[in-house]
Amino acid sequence: MHHTVQHPRRKPATLAAVAALALVGVLGACSSGGAAAGEPGGGDNTYTWWDPYPQHDDSSDWAGRVQACGEEAGATIERTTYDTTALTNQALLAAQEGTSADVILLDNPAVSTLADTGIISTVDELGLDVSGVDENLLAAGVVGGETYGIPIGANTLSLYYNADVLSDAGVDPASITDWDSLTAALKSVTDNGDKGITFAGIGTEEGSFQFLPWFWGAGADLRDLDSPEAVEALELWKGWLDDGYAPNSVINNSQNTVWEEFLTGDFAFAENGTWQVNSAAEAEFETGIVQLPARDGGVAQAPTGGEFIMAPVQEDTARYEVTRQIVECMTTPEGFVETANTFAYYVPPTADGQEALLEENPDLEPWVEAVHNAKGRTSDELGTDYPVISEALWTAVQNALSGAATPEEALKTAQSEAESGTN
Repeated sequence: MHHTVQHPRRKPATLAAVAALALVGVLGACSSGGAAAGEPGGGDNTYTWWDPYPQHDDSSDWAGRVQACGEEAGATIERTTYDTTALTNQALLAAQEGTSADVILLDNPAVSTLADTGIISTVDELGLDVSGVDENLLAAGVVGGETYGIPIGANTLSLYYNADVLSDAGVDPASITDWDSLTAALKSVTDNGDKGITFAGIGTEEGSFQFLPWFWGAGADLRDLDSPEAVEALELWKGWLDDGYAPNSVINNSQNTVWEEFLTGDFAFAENGTWQVNSAAEAEFETGIVQLPARDGGVAQAPTGGEFIMAPVQEDTARYEVTRQIVECMTTPEGFVETANTFAYYVPPTADGQEALLEENPDLEPWVEAVHNAKGRTSDELGTDYPVISEALWTAVQNALSGAATPEEALKTAQSEAESGTN
């Protein structure tokens, strides 16, 4: 089916947007590594593609998928990779210079900032159908009632456990349904001579990412960082440190460091993500996961990681027809499953894609459930305010865990910083 594509609005990217994007970190199974230089390519049949996966080189399965979607659309794809911060900045600068790529994949918290600058086409302008995408995953790309891009998949957090450590302490993982039962399990484990829980409290976006399930699980709101609910969440983490249920290393732990600690076999629990599924299966001890518990029971909302595929505004609107075909190729149920497997694992953002993934790998069902309960960090109309709020939050976590301030004091300061930074 062919679609008429309107010429999108265009306004220049701002230096403030560049600065804001520099605060949005790379998470979990998202990208890492250096940038590969490249300029938008030449011929009419060449379509430029930028993604944040320098770890997947031109010989990788991922690169092969990209090229296959280009071939299906009758185009040659020129792919360039950057780390996330470099890519977001490059997208803004290229828009100013009129050299935007045809397709960009970008970590979901940055989508609203790019969209706010007017340099990304809406899905309606491209003629893309997003009606089947899970609303909680699509929300990171909704700005001012318009949708920009499609999530290619999502990852999120849960609690991995060491079945041997729990068994030795007489703890049934099914008993962990709220904060009190989790803390009781940590006490049983440490009383038995093992270690309780490890998580990432580092002073970066990873620290906010890992704290958010407890923050949201208490009923707190990112517009109100010093609410009683927020204080209770930070007191939970600080209490675990004070009681010896979590090590002091959590103050500086990245998510990778958390996983290294868990793989020693000494810890009962580790907060980590979908991207560790294969590593957990290969561990020297039996592992499982339980959903992150909300304070009073049920599953806490965790933040989503994962990238959106987007089409920057082009002066030559005739290019959009092929661009749409490339994007559609990447977002079929089969395409979502291929992405899920390539990144071991992303959960497809549609019911059809999730069903196809579970047919291949039924063991991923708890992660599909976790993604259903998750939400984007820029949801709740936070948009471009999120990086400022997040930095204030991770700073509060650092100050409280290190003992530089009480949780209440740290969050009061954070709320003041967030208000001054977003006004």
